Amino acid sequence: MKRSLLAGFTILVAWMLLDLLIHRIFLAPFYEATTNLWRPFDQMNVPLIYTATLVLIGVFIGIYTWLVRPKSLAAGLGLGAFVGLALGISVGLGTFIHMPIPSPVAWGWFIGGWLKGLVAGAVIGLVIVDS
Repeated sequence: MKRSLLAGFTILVAWMLLDLLIHRIFLAPFYEATTNLWRPFDQMNVPLIYTATLVLIGVFIGIYTWLVRPKSLAAGLGLGAFVGLALGISVGLGTFIHMPIPSPVAWGWFIGGWLKGLVAGAVIGLVIVDS
């Protein structure tokens, strides 16, 4: 249980840093050019953002803990790449299908989702291992 909590906290911190880089630095010019598509920051539901993030982290750790054998860095990275690909496609390209977001935003979300999956996989693969 302690390893799962450590992994979850580490993933949360890593994802917050990645989100800072992705959204506040790399994609910021595209967001600024399409302000009509986005809620102002002060209207975003921050508790919902963190709830969704924590649930996603919990599901990711749960899948690894209950379904992946043997537990290793390679297994964590494999799961992370696979789940990250699914998240990136659904968030980035899935949103692009339904909303007029700029293609660099769609690709940024796709790559960001995939990178977040890889980071989470690396963390769980290093922290939660078979003894």
